[in-house]
Amino acid sequence: MAPASLREASSTAVCVMDASGRLGSTLVHRLLQRGYTVHATVQNQGELHCFEGEGLSCDNKKLKVFHSDPLDYHSILDSLRGCSALFYSFEPPSDQPSYDEFMGEVEVRAAHNVLEACAQTDTIEKVVFTSSVTAVIWRDPHNTTTDERNWSDINFCKKYKLWHGLSKTLAEKTAWALAMDRGVNMVSINGGLLMGPDLTVINPYLKGAAEMYENGVFVTVDLRFLVDAHISVFEDIAAYGRYLCFNHVINCSEDAIRLAHMLLPTSASSPPQSSEDNRVYQQRISNKKLNKLMLGFDNGVPS
Repeated sequence: MAPASLREASSTAVCVMDASGRLGSTLVHRLLQRGYTVHATVQNQGELHCFEGEGLSCDNKKLKVFHSDPLDYHSILDSLRGCSALFYSFEPPSDQPSYDEFMGEVEVRAAHNVLEACAQTDTIEKVVFTSSVTAVIWRDPHNTTTDERNWSDINFCKKYKLWHGLSKTLAEKTAWALAMDRGVNMVSINGGLLMGPDLTVINPYLKGAAEMYENGVFVTVDLRFLVDAHISVFEDIAAYGRYLCFNHVINCSEDAIRLAHMLLPTSASSPPQSSEDNRVYQQRISNKKLNKLMLGFDNGVPS
């Protein structure tokens, strides 16, 4: 079932980059719990706190922490040494935390460096590349269902200043081009809006939220499901290509109002739709490919 099944996990090392974000740090914990040796990379030494505490019941001798900058090719090589897989997710640099028209250049450079380093590391068997649903949904209005075969239109993103979608699209396309050219086995997880206590209205994913809502493609994902998806596509040798990852669709006023209150809990501003609006927008996005792959997946975490 896996390039490193649970029986083989004890002898398998994997790398998580960047391990300081919510996804990365949770992946580190879960992979350790499953028996893997983990090379966790962080951009800043001050981010090491994300591996402390949290009641982690695993052998921490299996955790190796590296200081690695995705814009520094050689630091990536050091963290990958001896690993059979890489879980890669981009975290904006601390000196450029917000998405703008220039973030795409940074994210593309990072993706190129990471995939090139993987191509130069003989032990790497698979790369799990974290992308976004915003690399899929942004194009001229359409009445067909969106899935992993679709790509956001770069010119459309530029026209409407959808910088998150532009960055994710350019970076993922760069990664795929290099992976195919260099023979790197890669799969991508295109996640929806990641829910959690730190979610705020300034999250760059939310640019164009009203249009996503009306087009039936406004999707969210909780952290546990997102982590499960990453581990599933890594451990299943049948995994290939792109996977849209979400477990909730916001397509009715009740859901929209609930999200608005979560984002602006003290705001008196009007929600996107009135409470008397009972319209339900047709869902026009599918994650059937991922759901089929994850049938029977055992995450090893008690419900």
